[in-house]
Amino acid sequence: MAADYDIVVIGGGSGGLVVAALAAQLKAKVALVEKEKLGGDCLWYGCVPSKSLIHASRIAYEVKHSSRFGIYTNPPDINFTEALGHVQQVIAAIQPHDSPARFESLGVEVIFGSGQFLDKNTFEVNGQQLKPRAFVIATGSRPAIPRVTGLKTAGYLTNEQVFSLKQQPYSLAVIGAGPIGCELGQAFHRLGTDVTMISSREQILPKEESEAAAVIEKQFISEGISIIKSARAERVEVADGKKHIWLGDQKIIVDEILLATGRTPNVESLNLEAAQVEYSQTGIKVNEKLQTTNPRIYACGDVLGGYQFTHVAGYEAYYATMNALILPILKVNYRVIPWATFTDPELARVGLTEKQARDRYGNDIYILKQDFAGVDRAQAEAATQGFAKIITRSNGEILGAHLVGPSAGELIHEIVLAMANKLKVSALASIHIYPTLSEVNSKAALQLTKQKYAQNPWQQNLLQQFFNFRRSWF
Repeated sequence: MAADYDIVVIGGGSGGLVVAALAAQLKAKVALVEKEKLGGDCLWYGCVPSKSLIHASRIAYEVKHSSRFGIYTNPPDINFTEALGHVQQVIAAIQPHDSPARFESLGVEVIFGSGQFLDKNTFEVNGQQLKPRAFVIATGSRPAIPRVTGLKTAGYLTNEQVFSLKQQPYSLAVIGAGPIGCELGQAFHRLGTDVTMISSREQILPKEESEAAAVIEKQFISEGISIIKSARAERVEVADGKKHIWLGDQKIIVDEILLATGRTPNVESLNLEAAQVEYSQTGIKVNEKLQTTNPRIYACGDVLGGYQFTHVAGYEAYYATMNALILPILKVNYRVIPWATFTDPELARVGLTEKQARDRYGNDIYILKQDFAGVDRAQAEAATQGFAKIITRSNGEILGAHLVGPSAGELIHEIVLAMANKLKVSALASIHIYPTLSEVNSKAALQLTKQKYAQNPWQQNLLQQFFNFRRSWF
């Protein structure tokens, strides 16, 4: 059977666009199927709009607190509609890079519509049957909606609606205290909304080191954000134009509810059973080459249910493309996957937590920690909250790193580069420009030598005797 295309990409989000662009640049015949608009969650409802809103809210916060630098001004007059206008302007500026015109100029056939598999070799969309040599499924994910009595009737927001609000809510309940909930909760509060965060766990940002998450929680509380932990919404009622959320015996009353309770992979409409592709509620099953249970069909990005980040989708997209077009020999490696939460202060991590490292390597663990308060540039900018924590073995192998503080999302990359190239932690102790925030990494790295020296009295004694000897012959 002759193939109509070398590759058909299903989904025009972050992962799918990388596949389509790379395949076209390799001169493959490519079709890209998207049911709505190119760019996916990242462009329209995720990374781009959220970071734009966070930036606006940070400006408002800095103006409000400028007196700490001897600069006095009136409290900022925040126009919420114009702040969201900035968000839309940023989306509009970036959108042409993800436009159908750009991809068509690369040679990609862009098809808009919802489709499904008819069998293991055929995908139908708009009555057209596509039969390529290989498929890549990159349909992404959507907000997970918890089962809460009365929630649907009362109404709620997710990241798909929150950036299109026509007016600012006076009060907002954020259900979920992961990265999305924490980022948007702080941003809305800084723009003037009264925010209450509801966490089902005892710790906000539960995937992060507890001491790092505690820094973020302390900042939230100092700003006036209410945090309710170890609680779940049980029912929601509407009365007098307000939404009443019951958390057991406790009730909170707000204008709006923002759901940030995780993600659900978009698989239901694809008829994957016909394609002989196994999947579950958590995502599509793939091997280390990103092949599904149908070896001609690959998958990447959020639809896998693993690391749900744009940069990981792009990483997986490269491997899926090369394996699908050439030979399935490349294997993904998730040993070094960084991510950041863009609260203020920021939080970033890569590799193992301290507990994971101790469980795996026992006592052969060193914890290298440097507070931002000990970094001169942080002092100069009055941004001394937080720390850098690097986890190593005694031989200097870097197992993980956790940064919470100013520009943590930028500073983590130096450690990511070292880990990816299997450099020892001593590589981070090389010369750094003074004064910069990046000194936090070099100062943390130096802790390994200091700790080893402190734990070896014989070495200290030997050096003491050596210097005593030299002085006696001066």
